[in-house]
Amino acid sequence: MNLHRRRQLIEIVRQQFHDGTDREHGARAADYALELNREVLLLDRPGLELLTYAVRYHSDGLLEADLTVQTCWDADRLDLGRVGKTPRVEKLCTEEARDPVLRELAYRRSLRG
Repeated sequence: MNLHRRRQLIEIVRQQFHDGTDREHGARAADYALELNREVLLLDRPGLELLTYAVRYHSDGLLEADLTVQTCWDADRLDLGRVGKTPRVEKLCTEEARDPVLRELAYRRSLRG
């Protein structure tokens, strides 16, 4: 499965759950991914492990992970304007996400919903 497809799946699963102050939404999203995989996603074991890890821990502030997971976490963090928060540089995993121009563009886009 290519990187773009993995990021899409992670975003689809993550969006199914409230992510404001609910600290358990990542765990519920991971459980949902497991359910979806049985009949819809049909991911292989490594793909499913990446998906569930990414959604389970996306709001825990972790930085170290597989590049696919880091990219998804960065995308989520750069989109924090949707919940009234500004992304913090030190919480971004990749050099690309830390770029000030990209951060500003992503943040402005997140405010539009």
